[in-house]
Amino acid sequence: MQRVGAVLIDIDGVLTVSWKPLPGAVEAMVRLRERGVPLALVTNTTARTRESVAAALSGAGFPVTAGDILTAPAATAAHLARHFPGARCLLLNSGDIAGDLEGVTLLGQEDDAPAEVVVVGGAGPEFGYAELNRAFAHLQRGARLVAMHRNLYWRTDAGLQLDSGAFLTGLEQAAGTEAEVLGKPSAAFFATALARLGADPAGTLMVGDDIESDVLAAQRQGLTGVLVRTGKYRPETHRDASGTPDHVLDSFADLPGLLERPDD
Repeated sequence: MQRVGAVLIDIDGVLTVSWKPLPGAVEAMVRLRERGVPLALVTNTTARTRESVAAALSGAGFPVTAGDILTAPAATAAHLARHFPGARCLLLNSGDIAGDLEGVTLLGQEDDAPAEVVVVGGAGPEFGYAELNRAFAHLQRGARLVAMHRNLYWRTDAGLQLDSGAFLTGLEQAAGTEAEVLGKPSAAFFATALARLGADPAGTLMVGDDIESDVLAAQRQGLTGVLVRTGKYRPETHRDASGTPDHVLDSFADLPGLLERPDD
C-alpha cells in the first residue's frame, strides 16, 4: 500500500445506515485520527445540513465535526453563488437544508415568479406530481437544471429506497435539457474536497459503497478507489460496473488494515 496523504469517506452506507454506525466503523475512524490521516467526509446526503450530519455522527461516537464534512448542498450553494449570483431558484428536495444554502434565493411554495434555476436535491415525499410538474414548467420557460446528485437509490434499515436520479432523468428527457450535477460523481466535487484538505489526488483514497459515483468516479480523477461491501453495494452492480475498483473491502472497519499494509 502506497503512502496515503488523505482519505475521502462517504457516509451513508459506509459509516452508517439510517444514521446507525456500521460494525467497527467508529473504531476505524478513531484509528485514522490516531494516525493523523487528513480526512473529509463527502456525502450526497440532502436531508441534513453539515451541522446536523456532524451532530448525528459525533453523537454516535465518530470523532468528527462540521468542518470535516462536505455535502452536495454546500457544493451546490457555492456553485450557484459563483455562476448564478442572485438567481431565483426553485428547490425540489426532501429535508431542510437551508443552513447549507446560505445566500441562495429560493422561491416559496406560492411564488409564481419565473425561476432561473431548478435545483433538484434528494427524493422523498415532496417528489409528487404537482412539484415535478412545476419544475418541468419552469424548465420549459428556460430555467437551467442543476442537480445535487443523480443517485438512483440509497439504503436504509428498511432496504433500498428510490432516490432523485430516476426523477431527474425524466425531467431531462421531458424538458430536452441536461442537468449540471454538482455532488458525486462530478469532477468539481472531488476537486473541492481535495482543495479543502490541500491533498494531491495521487495520494488520496476515496472510500464508498457506490461503485460508480463514489469509487470509479474518484479513480477517473486520479484518486485511489476503495469499494466497501456495505450499504448499497450489490454483487451484480459490482460485476456489471464500468470499471474495476483499486481495492475492495468487506467494510470500512477494514480500512486501517489496508493503510497499514507494507508498500508494494
